[in-house]
Amino acid sequence: MYKLLTAIVMITGISAPAFAAEPIVGSWKRSNGTIISYQACGTDTFCGTVMTGEYKGKSIGQMKGKGTHYDGMVNKLDEGKTYKGRAEVSGTSMKLAGCVLGGLICKNETLTKQ
Repeated sequence: MYKLLTAIVMITGISAPAFAAEPIVGSWKRSNGTIISYQACGTDTFCGTVMTGEYKGKSIGQMKGKGTHYDGMVNKLDEGKTYKGRAEVSGTSMKLAGCVLGGLICKNETLTKQ
């Protein structure tokens, strides 16, 4: 019986699919030292939350996407405004942009994965 149970556990473990987290998921450090955390908050949707500093606990916005490219909204907390946003993840760097005029004018910032 023990051998049968061990075999079932091993087969199940081997055949279980491995789900990798999206590259955007995790903690990211801004150039000013503030830490932002992006976590899944729906199907292909990721919510950003400020983890340190003056705006700790506030939403930085939401991104939707897969792989290395995400689109959504970015909250500029010091202005009290929300902009169309996008994020591109490459290794341990994420280029985060807030845009106006249909994406013609964007302000970019590069964050580092923690």
